[in-house]
Amino acid sequence: MMLMAGRSLVGVLAAMLTLTQIASQSVAQTIETKAKQALLVDFDTGTVLFEKNADERMPPASMSKMMTVYLLFEKLKAGEMKLTDQLPVSETAWRMQGSKMFVAINSRVAIEDLIRGITIQSGNDACIVVAEAIAGNEKRFSELMTKRARELGLTSSNFTNSNGWPDPEDYSTARDLAILGQHLIRDFPEYYRFFSEKEFTYNKIKQENRNPLLYRSVGADGIKTGHIEDAGYGLTASAKQGERRLVLVLNGLGSVKERDDEAVKMMSWGFREFDNRTLFRAGQVVEQADVWLGAKNRVPLTASKDVTVTLPRGIGKDLKVKVVYAGPLKSPIAQGQELGRLVIEAPRIGRIEQPLIAGEAVDQRPFFGRIAGAASYVLFGAAAD
Repeated sequence: MMLMAGRSLVGVLAAMLTLTQIASQSVAQTIETKAKQALLVDFDTGTVLFEKNADERMPPASMSKMMTVYLLFEKLKAGEMKLTDQLPVSETAWRMQGSKMFVAINSRVAIEDLIRGITIQSGNDACIVVAEAIAGNEKRFSELMTKRARELGLTSSNFTNSNGWPDPEDYSTARDLAILGQHLIRDFPEYYRFFSEKEFTYNKIKQENRNPLLYRSVGADGIKTGHIEDAGYGLTASAKQGERRLVLVLNGLGSVKERDDEAVKMMSWGFREFDNRTLFRAGQVVEQADVWLGAKNRVPLTASKDVTVTLPRGIGKDLKVKVVYAGPLKSPIAQGQELGRLVIEAPRIGRIEQPLIAGEAVDQRPFFGRIAGAASYVLFGAAAD
């Protein structure tokens, strides 16, 4: 058997990457940021458009509240809690310092209000109310946060509290926070809407959402800011323009204004300089492959899913796409069997591969037909019809 390359394809293409694979493909960078850590990711393809120290440990500050909200959303989705449930406020929650929702001691607060208190007002007190309701105390809840984070693919994060209060052992990375942000969007479309609300009044105190992108014309609809003195100002943000969605993480900025300006600059650049193209739809035939001693001489190689690529604008003519398989393919072949790879290469995006599957089944020839076919292949380099 030898490797066979299908005829060259002109177009644009990329693998549909999973959330935990966002590190596997990045393009050459033509922009800089003042942030100490940064990551900009295309939500649909997983392509990294920009990264800077994306795997460097950093205090997540209030961005860790995304993990608290994730665990709460899971309880709601599973039916174990309801938005109207009233959760008790302990003295511990009431005494919590930093940004606050201003819950009253010994009161009860609806979960829907607590969500807004976290996503809009960044309430440390609201996070403790949630943590105590789910796990009994904040220590056990932070252990749940870390465990669930690992399951979601956040391999470099450790949580020691529910709200991001400074602690040397409370850390994450820009890459992990981008993964978490994507999970919130993908896993909870019914609840993600809370992150886009711009203001919330509780206990007669009105507070505005700290996410600067919500007030700028970049299509932002979330997610969460963060700030502690040692780490500077940061945010995990998402914006959608047309059918494209980007997720951005910045951290280590010197001021609110610097965070605002850098976030707008990076989001605008991502939408302006890149575009998504779908070359093949699921089930579409990409190539016909030769079959060895099959009832049919060829089998269609098809895309198992929509194949979309994120490309710098204007790079199309430099893109090279080819089909590679070990051929001729040995029969019998089952429909849906993986048979080859679609390989895509271009300047600034490197190499991407996408599996190709059999579009139909191919049985073996009868015994005497196989003998004749083998002889024909030896003599003439092709199977007999």
